[in-house]
Amino acid sequence: MASLQLYDQLLQFPLFLGMSRDDLGLIAAHTKLDFQKCAARTVIFNEGAACTHLCFLLSGTVSVKTRSDDGSYMVDEQLSAPVMLQPEALFGYNQRYTHKFQALTPVALLRLERSEVVRLSEEFLIFRINLLNLLSTHTQKLLHQPWRRYPETLEDRIVRFMAQRCIHPAGPKTLHILMTQLAAEVGDSRLDVSRALNRLQDAGLLTLHRGRIEVPQMERLIIKKG
Repeated sequence: MASLQLYDQLLQFPLFLGMSRDDLGLIAAHTKLDFQKCAARTVIFNEGAACTHLCFLLSGTVSVKTRSDDGSYMVDEQLSAPVMLQPEALFGYNQRYTHKFQALTPVALLRLERSEVVRLSEEFLIFRINLLNLLSTHTQKLLHQPWRRYPETLEDRIVRFMAQRCIHPAGPKTLHILMTQLAAEVGDSRLDVSRALNRLQDAGLLTLHRGRIEVPQMERLIIKKG
């Protein structure tokens, strides 16, 4: 029963899709799988911490906080299991987390050391292909962003600004930013930005607070349907 549960948990993640139960059995038997449980409010990773493992969120919900380089604004969003926590940080030039991950509920995690990831990539072709597909898709989405049609309205520019700074374009988001800073970021006046935000608030798509914008469902804001 425990093995079946482990197989089902692994198959929730794209890295293990297409692998047979025999392959998963070999992985479970010969791989260092580090299972952890964390209480609510536990900081899982701080921004700037070294990324030495692939981290899988098996259950629960985490808060993800991301700050701008100059510290002038921050996005706070939620991710729920099953999801991998910033897998692109494991390799490449900057092998550090660029977000702060904190448990909102009790969570269960699976951590896989970098050396184990390399070994699994060498031993299992499907794992290697899945890993390449994961990283390539992430890169392709980022490279495509500058070629998207430029937003025609101020509301669209504000929505684009927020969406591009989210890990996942759905669910609740909170943008901590001053109105003057947001105006500078989208290239418009503070008054016009305030009016545009109030129109979005009147449509029930977000709620304005002092220095904070709360979006209950980012997907609704992106498509801007009531």
